[in-house]
Amino acid sequence: MFHHFSLHKIEDSKKLDFDPADYSRFKFGDSAVTNKFGKQIAEGFLKEHHKLLLEHTDIVFLPSPYSYIPTASYYLSQKLKREVNKFLHANGKKALLESKIHRYKTYSEDYGNLSFEERVNLISSDTYHIDTKFLTNRLCIFLDDIKITGSHELIIRKILHQNNIEGEFMFVYFAELTNPEISPVFENYLNYYHVKGNPEVSELLQGPDVQINTRTIKFILNSKNSINSLILELPKATLEKITDYAIGNNYHLMEEYKLNLDHIIKHINYGN
Repeated sequence: MFHHFSLHKIEDSKKLDFDPADYSRFKFGDSAVTNKFGKQIAEGFLKEHHKLLLEHTDIVFLPSPYSYIPTASYYLSQKLKREVNKFLHANGKKALLESKIHRYKTYSEDYGNLSFEERVNLISSDTYHIDTKFLTNRLCIFLDDIKITGSHELIIRKILHQNNIEGEFMFVYFAELTNPEISPVFENYLNYYHVKGNPEVSELLQGPDVQINTRTIKFILNSKNSINSLILELPKATLEKITDYAIGNNYHLMEEYKLNLDHIIKHINYGN
């Protein structure tokens, strides 16, 4: 059985009931906004689906698929998980279990700028792994930040079907594009509403408790302008973390990213 929850419904691109500047900052790692959004999702989700949670003993929580670098939605999922666990504790229930959808292929294309068909074609070539036995006969909650075309949900449903996983499955989103007349590229309008270039990325990376994520690293490694000035503004520890994440995700094997990554590593090692 499948369930669905989205906190915000996008029917009119000019009338949003959340701040697009906040959303853009969240997508690039602003921890304060992430925590605010996570708490808001939890409040709405628990108001609508608290009875379903209390009907189950073992509930498995799964962030959106990723490989080595956490996504913005991963950090969002951790705040949601903490809030839901408070509710479960207050009702004498077991805390959420957590699993992961492993994703073993990456790409440099900007996903938010693609159509439904392009998104499906792109992610269908990815390799996914999921612990099927761990999910079987349990309530499984899948969280992502936004549903635009439903392509990621389609892939997860396909994985569940192909592996004959029995159980109840809940898809949870911060926002959902519900008007089919709005182009899927509206996602990039939200992603870059506030963060338009290196100055905003630099500001966020130098902020307190920044949550470095896939989008931020891909943006830096794909930057065609002023990469030197950006590198010079960032602390060595931040650059080292970016490097570790990039190599862990095999970005050093991608021609589109190799030049900037090598440039960052050279700066770390030699200071130029």
